[in-house]
Amino acid sequence: MKNVLITGGSRGIGRAMVELFASNGYSVAFTYKSSENEAKSLAEATGAIAIKADSASESDVLYAVNTAICDLGSIDCLINNAGVSSFSLFTDITLDMWNEHLSVNLTGAFLYSKAVIPGMVARKEGRIINITSMWGITGSSCEVHYSTAKAGLIGMTKALAKELGPSGITVNAIAPGLIDTDMNRCLSDDDIRAIEDETPLMRIGTSSEVAKAALFLAGEGASFITGEVMNVSGGYLI
Repeated sequence: MKNVLITGGSRGIGRAMVELFASNGYSVAFTYKSSENEAKSLAEATGAIAIKADSASESDVLYAVNTAICDLGSIDCLINNAGVSSFSLFTDITLDMWNEHLSVNLTGAFLYSKAVIPGMVARKEGRIINITSMWGITGSSCEVHYSTAKAGLIGMTKALAKELGPSGITVNAIAPGLIDTDMNRCLSDDDIRAIEDETPLMRIGTSSEVAKAALFLAGEGASFITGEVMNVSGGYLI
């Protein structure tokens, strides 16, 4: 399984996965929405294919998948990583905010999976890895919209694993804890320290640590693992 499509690959966890998979012999395509400069520099550095696409748009998703297949020949592994997050009291969440979180974090994974699955079924093999969040398991105050979408992604992972297992396709999820990415730069030092104090390893995680978990799930060592949610949270979820 050497051809991988990573959504939301220009920054943070996605960027780390593009770099790690490319350095381990994978042919990589990745999507980005607006980080043009970051995407171009990453493509040049790794040889990966950068595809501009909005995960909330079905036409963009189909374009991205078709482009990746044309360039790579097939998509053996799909990593649904694209996501958005924001902090708001539940009573301040607008319908537009709610719909954006569901569209990008959950519906996007549905659209990409639906587009690549026929090819995987035809070949009787494939890997789908969904990047969810520990907040999709425990819930997070002031992130009800985000937690809801990530919890839905876990449900999709488990149900799809049962459906695709007979076709030789594994479907797993990774639930990162607090990771040092741009998405979490809005947190105060006090917020970060509070989470570190509740984490047995006493620190936040790195993008590369999540990327290594994805590389494992994509490899032969995970051939008999499906429907699982791998917690990469430093023990926060124990």
